[in-house]
Amino acid sequence: MQRFRYRHLSAAIAASLLAASPASAETLYIQAGRLIDGVSNAVRTGQCITVEAEHIKAVAPCGKAPDGATLVDWSGFTVLPGLIDLHTHLADLGQSADLAAPMKASPAETALVGARNARVTLDAGFTSVRDVGTYRGLTDVTLRNAIDRGDVPGPRMWVAGAYLTIPKGGGELNGVVPNEQLPADMRLGVAATPEEAAAKTTYLLDHGADFIKTIATGAVLAIGTEPGAPEMTVDQLRAVVKVAHARGKKVTAHAHGAIGIQNAINAGVDSIEHASLADEATLQLAKKHGTWLAMDIYNGTYIDDIGTKEGWPEEYLRKNRETTDAQRAAFRRAVELGVNIGYATDAGVYPHGLNARQFRNMVKYGMTPMQAIQSATGRASEEMGRGDVGAILPGRYADFVAVKADPLADITVLEKIDHVMKGGTLVR
Repeated sequence: MQRFRYRHLSAAIAASLLAASPASAETLYIQAGRLIDGVSNAVRTGQCITVEAEHIKAVAPCGKAPDGATLVDWSGFTVLPGLIDLHTHLADLGQSADLAAPMKASPAETALVGARNARVTLDAGFTSVRDVGTYRGLTDVTLRNAIDRGDVPGPRMWVAGAYLTIPKGGGELNGVVPNEQLPADMRLGVAATPEEAAAKTTYLLDHGADFIKTIATGAVLAIGTEPGAPEMTVDQLRAVVKVAHARGKKVTAHAHGAIGIQNAINAGVDSIEHASLADEATLQLAKKHGTWLAMDIYNGTYIDDIGTKEGWPEEYLRKNRETTDAQRAAFRRAVELGVNIGYATDAGVYPHGLNARQFRNMVKYGMTPMQAIQSATGRASEEMGRGDVGAILPGRYADFVAVKADPLADITVLEKIDHVMKGGTLVR
């Protein structure tokens, strides 16, 4: 299995890294040509990273390697932290014209598709993801656990378990059968009252969710809902936040429309997904509260192109057209205001593994290349409240990507990563 992972390397490098596999727990000494650590604006040269037992032990000017260490020569590469995507749907079938596809696939089939999605995501350099919901409830928990055990390759996952949504809301599989006839595992997060919302939150956390995903407005890709329309009430959202925060867990809210975003922020959620129709007052509110925005400003182009070619429902295409440009304008203004922004793509709406395509849009709509990189590294780990990923600092996981070209000169080079390492093991 290890030899399969290293098949693209020279025999000498593959042999040295095989010797440094987690089973042998040997030390790695990585020579970086240029180093971007994910938290500072500096680009350092002549730095070496010492890795022990999956973690970074030291980052310092290169010198004598530790005794017995295996040398990894990345002196011709720019080395960055492993990338983080804050909005993925690995444990799902992906978007298509077939509304019933998620219901037709069994939980087992969905999990297997998720394993494939996880592998291509890791190969693309995304060593951590926040997976923000699946129609088949808790399938994401199963996938996360399989990755953690080493059963399947994939990124580190933090998962929501299911969508917390009102009946027939943006988190339901609408338009296939009467919602009451959907399989039980597809309605684990449906809640009509604050009390039900609190109970569902407890259930999901008890069954392995790492955080909670609420649906505060209608959705672009949900039949019968409108992105600008509020759905979960402030009282429902507060009930969720109270339960989750009492257990040290974060809450994010899918919210396109300004009123729904404001409801979620006032209820105390930690982050907002999409924020497509955020106006000036809403962005100012997010800045005041320190609320994070996870804005998927690439996939509107994909939906319009591929969705049109494949015959996705006209309702989807219409709502996508109504939100894409508005979201990008809101993103630009959020950058100007200094609102907290993390890297979030909605991968699953478009094919997994293409996550890095969003970088070019983040730069186009106002970020510097360094800001875009930090949004997917140190800033993303900050949004998740994680101190173990997202930066090349002692104590963090030894998750790295390496690219031959300079991403600060051309951010698109991150769309084709040369090397990926997760926990000190080279996976590409």
